[in-house]
Amino acid sequence: MRGWPSSMGSWPEWLRNDAACVRLQTIPGLGPVSATALVGAVGDGRQFKNGRAMAAWLGLVPRQDSSGGKPRLLGISKRGDRYLRSLLIHGARAVQRTCANKTDGRSRWLQALSRRQHKNVATVALANRNARVAWALLQDDKASYQAPQ
Repeated sequence: MRGWPSSMGSWPEWLRNDAACVRLQTIPGLGPVSATALVGAVGDGRQFKNGRAMAAWLGLVPRQDSSGGKPRLLGISKRGDRYLRSLLIHGARAVQRTCANKTDGRSRWLQALSRRQHKNVATVALANRNARVAWALLQDDKASYQAPQ
């Protein structure tokens, strides 16, 4: 990690002792780098009203151009923290590559989405979902990730 203070020791040691980072790493697609970057940038996530607000801050939700009661959703906004967004998308891409042989709920959802949409759209959708789950885990100190059935 860039700029890691030597007085803190090695960062994997800190990572193992931080409960929020440990909880975030249980989400498929979030590893130690993503977990520490999220905790460092977002903290406990209480500045966001909900998970969608955090995903919007990361630039993972569709931009809206609505007028006269007609909602129009465009591509992802790509606003917010570019580094965090790329970490989440790369993690989602790794999960998508390995979900073909799995039968859990998350893999079935991703397989069905990949059949309907382009694989990059499905990847960003999974990254968006991971960001929302991460927000929920950061909010509740006692929560743990449970994979959908």
